[in-house]
This record gives sequence, C-alpha cells and structure tokens, in this order.
Amino acid sequence: QVQLVESGGGLVQAGGSLRLSCAASGRTFSMNRMGWFRQAPGKEREGVSCISSSDGFTWYADSVKGRFTASSDNDKNTVFLHMNSLKPEDTAVYYCATAPTCTYFSSNSYFIVDYWGQGTQVTVSS
Repeated sequence: QVQLVESGGGLVQAGGSLRLSCAASGRTFSMNRMGWFRQAPGKEREGVSCISSSDGFTWYADSVKGRFTASSDNDKNTVFLHMNSLKPEDTAVYYCATAPTCTYFSSNSYFIVDYWGQGTQVTVSS
C-alpha cells in the first residue's frame, strides 16, 4: 500500500502563487512517477503534471505549461507543484497520484491509477 498526503491548497487571487505538496509513505519503492490531476466542478478529471524522481523527467498539460513547475525531494518521498500566475480556470480540487509512467497523466488515464491523495482545493479569484 502507498499513502499520499497532500497539503498546500487555498484561496488566492488571480496572478498569485501556491505550492502543493504530496508526501508518500508505505511501499514507496513501488512508485515510479508521481504527479497531479485536477477536477473542476462539472468537468472530467484531467492530468496536470508528472515528475519522475529517478531521472527528473517532467510533463505538463498545455494549459499550465510555463506557469507550473514540478519538483521532488527524494529523501523525503515528497513532490511539489509550484503554481505561478494562477488563473480562475485553475480552480479545482487537485489530487496527487502515483503511476508506473507519466503517460497515465498525459492521457488522462485517471481511472486506472491505483493510489491517490485526499485532494486539496485550489480556488483562484478574479
């Protein structure tokens, strides 16, 4: 089993910044990639970002590219999502997840992801 605990969501004005954290515990050796999905009200869950802690590979959705940056602290089994220049359309519940490859995130294959964080609300006001 893998446990993922998120933190860092909140309310911010457009143009502001937030940092999300996701700490992993349990069978962390089984994790290859960690990343984030988000789900806005009435919309399908979508992949936002993915990072490979082994080689530093990162992937970003086009809608966040250039504004969001993923990083990891391998010693602490923690990944971060640094979100800058936030827009109202970034408002959603953000979920941390782990998957064998970043393709799970880039192809929105959330329905086959095994491990999820509890979700954290990000609200961007205009």
